[in-house]
Amino acid sequence: MSYLPSTPELNTLASVLKKYPRRGVLLFKLLEDMDINFSPLNKEFRELIITYISALNQCNFCYNIHKVKSIELNINNEAIIEQLKTDIDSTNVNEKLKPILRFVKKLTLTPSEITSEDTQPIFAAGWNEQAFLDTVCLCAIVNCMNRFVMGIGVDATATRNFLLDTG
Repeated sequence: MSYLPSTPELNTLASVLKKYPRRGVLLFKLLEDMDINFSPLNKEFRELIITYISALNQCNFCYNIHKVKSIELNINNEAIIEQLKTDIDSTNVNEKLKPILRFVKKLTLTPSEITSEDTQPIFAAGWNEQAFLDTVCLCAIVNCMNRFVMGIGVDATATRNFLLDTG
């Protein structure tokens, strides 16, 4: 059940965006831009980052949707995400991606503590400014979408139906 007094029956992201289409257009355009402009962060890395941020935010709706997508890309399972939440260094993911994962964790959980020192490991790992900018944008979009979904009351149990309808 949504928290919208006029339409409590809008319990899925699809139904809310159908009623208020302009709300999602800009967010989805930003995500689309990363695909079109050939981000240095490949699709697999982006999906892992999205799933990880949604897990950090405890957004079950987004986490479950992106977990399915990342499993389809053969890049993720729940054990990896759980391990990332506690110990990025020992997780079995691409070493070059670990500084980005550390950065998005800090930007998600303690954004006021981000400094230029947090960016240095990303560049030292060989990522360029475009990859860094894409990381920041992706983190911002995912955090926004997680909060949008949780804030309007999208029902986490509606995830299964959403996946069936769009899959």
